[in-house]
Amino acid sequence: MVYPYILMIFVVIFYAGNILIGKAINELPPFTIAFLRLVVAFIVLLPIGYRKAWQYRLKFLEYKKPFLVMTLTGVTFFNTIIYGALQFTTSTNVAVIETVIPVATVALGAFLIKEKLQPLQLVGIFLSLFGALWVVLNGNISNLATMDWNVGDGIMVGAIVCWAIYSILVKQYLHLFPPYAALLVMTGVSVIVLFPIVVAEWFVTGVPSFVPSNLMGLAYLGIFPSFIALIFYNHSVEKLGASQAAVFINFLPVVTMIGASIWLGEEMTGMKVIGAWTVISGVLLTTQIKARDYNKGLS
Repeated sequence: MVYPYILMIFVVIFYAGNILIGKAINELPPFTIAFLRLVVAFIVLLPIGYRKAWQYRLKFLEYKKPFLVMTLTGVTFFNTIIYGALQFTTSTNVAVIETVIPVATVALGAFLIKEKLQPLQLVGIFLSLFGALWVVLNGNISNLATMDWNVGDGIMVGAIVCWAIYSILVKQYLHLFPPYAALLVMTGVSVIVLFPIVVAEWFVTGVPSFVPSNLMGLAYLGIFPSFIALIFYNHSVEKLGASQAAVFINFLPVVTMIGASIWLGEEMTGMKVIGAWTVISGVLLTTQIKARDYNKGLS
């Protein structure tokens, strides 16, 4: 049961890169970024998943409603909302707000599918949330109320809701479909949904110019967050449950700031290191309880 946790660490790394690169290429309009990254993902997935997608076409039609909701929340609009938020707010603010995802997932999971958590697991979730906030605020938690919140921060609420819904539905339905086929269909549907929106966006803002750095960024976004990270995340949710997997999202501010330190030369302070260990402690507290219960069930 160790490998789902390892997969979730890579998921966090890939999604941290999603934020950093999304911010770096935000001269491109948000729907354009989301659309082109999904086009890249679709091209990568097509030779891998098209046979299984065709074989399971009746299964996709049978569960078309929950599958469509999974597609729209987890693939079509989650990252589109993030790229839209990055047009107005900072990467730090995005990372802060994303730490709410585990809490939202737990709340929705308890309400919709009666997913139960032990009290210590809840402590772990809130400990990791506190640690993530400590990292991005450099230990000055009181600054949370005085941060320069803006429209981008409000937009991120939509991303939180989208991913919480997606995580819960993945646990219920995604095991019914072959993983590559599911991602291929999700990506294809998302491309179709976003195409007319992108055309309208270009009509309003003009067709953007694509410099080599933007193309490289789009290639990364199309392969790692759009394809590999989703495969890893979906597999982890099946093994760990939505709430257990989502708690790893609290690693996101830590990894994002490490990336900013390496690539942007930002300073890593002692306060941020303390917060990073707090996040890790919260994640370990939550996941170790899950692992202990799993092992008891086997004995």
